[in-house]
Order: sequence, then structure tokens, then C-alpha cells
Amino acid sequence: MTSERPDRPGRRRLLAAGAAGALAVSGAVLVATPAAAAPSVNGCQNRVNASVDKLLTCVTPAGVTEHLANLQAIADGNDGNRASTTSGNTASVEYVRDTLEASGYEVSVTDFTYEEVSYAGSLARVTPSPATYALDTDYVPIDGTASAAVTAPVTGVDVSSGTSGCEAADFAGFATGSIALVQRGTCTFAIKVANAVAAGASGVVVYNNAPGLINPTLGGAVDVPVVFATPETGAGLLEPGTTATLDVQVVTETNVSQNITAELPGRSSDGVVVVGGHLDSVPEGPGINDNGSGSATILEVAQNLANTRLEHPVRFAFWGAEELGLLGSQAYVDSLSDDELARIGSYLNFDMLGSTNYANFVYDSDGSSFPAPEGYVSPESAAIEQTFEDFYDSRGIAYEDTEFDGRSDYQAFADAGIPSGGLFSGAEGIKTPEQAAAYGGTAGQPYDACYHQACDDLDNISQVALDQNSDAVAYAVLVTAQAGSGPGQGN
Repeated sequence: MTSERPDRPGRRRLLAAGAAGALAVSGAVLVATPAAAAPSVNGCQNRVNASVDKLLTCVTPAGVTEHLANLQAIADGNDGNRASTTSGNTASVEYVRDTLEASGYEVSVTDFTYEEVSYAGSLARVTPSPATYALDTDYVPIDGTASAAVTAPVTGVDVSSGTSGCEAADFAGFATGSIALVQRGTCTFAIKVANAVAAGASGVVVYNNAPGLINPTLGGAVDVPVVFATPETGAGLLEPGTTATLDVQVVTETNVSQNITAELPGRSSDGVVVVGGHLDSVPEGPGINDNGSGSATILEVAQNLANTRLEHPVRFAFWGAEELGLLGSQAYVDSLSDDELARIGSYLNFDMLGSTNYANFVYDSDGSSFPAPEGYVSPESAAIEQTFEDFYDSRGIAYEDTEFDGRSDYQAFADAGIPSGGLFSGAEGIKTPEQAAAYGGTAGQPYDACYHQACDDLDNISQVALDQNSDAVAYAVLVTAQAGSGPGQGN
């Protein structure tokens, strides 16, 4: 996942375990088409020919974990990560391609070019006592920062409140031209920085409220240099009388990454259900939860649906360069003609499904809990959300809404008017006591304490979350492909 999410809880349905019921899909009888025998997947012979219950029996957390173990081995053999343009990413693409082809799919691996951003510069305390901070150790530039340098007094902004910089009133009396120092928490980085810029800040340092660094984004560009710092760096800049030099230099270069797609034909050629998640990790780690968990689940579902004919086609997609700004999915949508876009009935997005301190978040694609960008909410997108809710309700599993705001790979599809939805198990947001009561885990701690870090490895997966969410993915893919929705359905 590419950006910081506040992960605020929305509508929540909590059912007792005894409320679970059998899953049934009216008319969702699957008919296998004649094909050569495929490799066994979890003993299911790669063929689902009875009902949704059969698919959910075949898609297992053990099968997903086998893919995750292979992605971990790829990272271990390639400098510890699977980031875009690296050998680890190339090996990940080859693994997904080979696995799909072994299951009988025709696979497309498509290059796309993009401008990759890197950073140089410096952060230093000039007074009262000089200190130099190390790039990528003590601080990192925030995606969307300006390329600029400034030396100015540092002003801490409401840093003891827990809502530092979240309100314009926090900047009352702020000296124009100062560097604003705000603490991470409660609201998004974009809000904090926008308030600082409106108050006349010449630069912004956001320092962490937890150990270490993450790699956040503003979701857009600003005109001042902006960095994210460790708690220790923040404390150093809070010293009375501090003046600092903040110098951020943004460097861009053209690179190439790949998207992978494979399509399961349907009885009809329209109403294509695109099922996607990103394959790349951040450079800091192997990315097993973010987003090996989504990619591995999609791959497991694809294997177990091979040689099955549903009503509408299912297009499995593994996006490149998501961690650099949703680049692969956007490049894919941009490459489609109007007729090709019109064939797509829906998009289902799966980005982080196994967070160790998880909550079950369903994108609020009916707009009942959170505002969404114009055009994102429709009866068809609401039907996608309802499909996930129906699954969780049938199993007595707790879930809740999360923002449907365009911060994962569904953005390009929703912007193109394609009904979208998906699941998310939580990133660096903090679990509430109410959520701990509903899901277990620890209140006051991140959903994924290893988000965008080297420890996002095979040990950073909740098998409970993976079990619940892999079944939810399989259920939603099958139900949506049998029913269809959106423009490709003539709605």
C-alpha cells in the first residue's frame, strides 16, 4: 500500500460466532469446461464444479502461505526486497507468470514506463548546537515534497496534543517563513502540511509518534520541502532557539516495470471482473503483508478457478510500481480503449489481507460512512460492498467500513467510472479498544507494526486474518462473476 491511511473505523457489524450460516449463491452453479488435467491445487485438481462452498474449501490459507513463502524466498535471494525495477521484482513477476501458465492460463506481461523519484539533500540543526541528520536513517522526504532548500527557525506546532497540525487553529501565532515541526497522528500528512503551508511555513518536518521511519505520501504536490523524521530527530529540532537547514532535492529518472494479467473466459464476453493487487514491495523489505498477502490470495483463487466457466470473465491482475504511486494500475487503465473499458463490469482490489493486529476493513463504496470522490459511489459499487458484507455476515465475522478515497489501485478504475470495491486489513493506523474487542489483538498498537519495514516478512502474517479474507476474496470473485455489475452489464 502506497500511502498513510488514518484507518478510522466506520459502520461496524459484530455478530456472535453462532450466527454463522451456510453460504449459498442462487444460480451460482459452476460448470467446468473440457480441458487437459491441471496440477492439483490443495487437492482440488484445479477444478471447481459444484458451488461456492467447493471454491472456499479449495482456497486455503495454507495455499496462500505457500505462495507467500515463495515470495519471501525471492526477497531473501534479492537484497531483501521485491521493489519495482529490482531483481526481486523481476523474479516475482516470473513466479506469478509461471504459476498461472502452469494452471493453464494465457498470461500477458506488459511493460510500462514511468518517472521514478529519488531524493538528495540534507537536514541539519544550525543552532543552538549544530547537528546533522542522515537521509534514510533519521529522516526521509515525503512524496509530493517540493525540490527546495530553506534555512529558518523551527516552530513546534501543538506537539503535545496528539492532533498536532490537524487544525488551522494550531498555527495561531505561527511566524511566517518558519519551518513547521508537527507530530504524526490522528489526521493525514496532507492535512498537516496544507495547514502549515496556509500559515506561511517555508518547510515542514513531520516526526514520528512511534519508533523508526515510514515512507508516506501527500497524495499531491506542495511548494515547500517536506520530510518525515524519527522521534529522536523531532526531539532534537524541538530544542528552544533551534534554527535548521532543510534541503530536499527531487531527482527523477525513467524506468520500466511490468503488469501481469491473465483472463478466465466467461460464458459472456462482457461484464469482466478485474481482480487486482500490487506485486511490488517497498525497498525496505520483502513486502509479505504489503502486498504479498493480496497477490498470493489472488493467485490462489486464480489457480482454483482455472478450467471453470463462470457467467462473466475474470481478469486476474498483478500491478507493478504501486508503491511508487499507483503507477501500474493507472498505466493499465490508460492503455485501454473506450470499448475495452466498457467491457469491464467491476474491479475488486486486495491490498494487505493478513495484518498481524488486523481489522476487517471493507471499502465504503456505498458512501454510507465516509465521503468519497465524485463518481466513486454508485448502486453497482454499493453492490460490491454488500457482497463482502454478506460473506462476513454469513460467517459471523466482524467487519467495518474504511475510506473509499482512491489510495490504492482501485483509484484508476473508479476514476474511469468502473464500479469498484475491496478489502484491507489495516496498515500503520492504530487499533482501537472497540476493535480489539471485536477482532482480538492489541489496542493502541498499529494494525501492521511492520508496515513498509524490513520486518514485513513471513512472520508478519495473521493466519486468522488470511483465512477469513482469502475466503472473502474467493466468495466475492465468484459471486460477482456470476452476477456481473457495472457498465459492461449495460446498467
